[in-house]
Amino acid sequence: MKMRRLAAGLAAAALGATVVATAASPALADPAGHTTLQFDAGPEPAWRGKAITLSGKLSVECDGDYISGIVSVHKADHCRGSERWHRLGWKRIVILFQPAGHGKWEYVDTIKTGSRGYFETRVPARTSGTWRAVFEGSGPLAPAQATDWVKVIGRR
Repeated sequence: MKMRRLAAGLAAAALGATVVATAASPALADPAGHTTLQFDAGPEPAWRGKAITLSGKLSVECDGDYISGIVSVHKADHCRGSERWHRLGWKRIVILFQPAGHGKWEYVDTIKTGSRGYFETRVPARTSGTWRAVFEGSGPLAPAQATDWVKVIGRR
């Protein structure tokens, strides 16, 4: 982005125009890194009182530069050959639950991805409903979310 502004400034100076420094406008801002969240809740169906495993993977598309943690990671450094997605480590994932027949999401937990972008937690099965994993975005990384329905069987 800075190189584009510098090149435009040099071109304008070569033509004798006055260069005015300005902040990048939204039209020139780099787009957020496209992220994807794969998520699974299981087993399906789950027995009431037994554990449900919530697991998944957070990735960013290998397209140009993006941020992984606090270090700038470049396509040539981490995206090998035909690799299209790079897994993101140490990012927060919020887990929510919506019981069947209810419109309100309930907060369950906040967990972090491991160094290779995977996350996992276990929760007790209480009632059927939809589980949701949410990555809220981080700096230049776009937010992502995914859901999975689990039917809970057995006596109350």
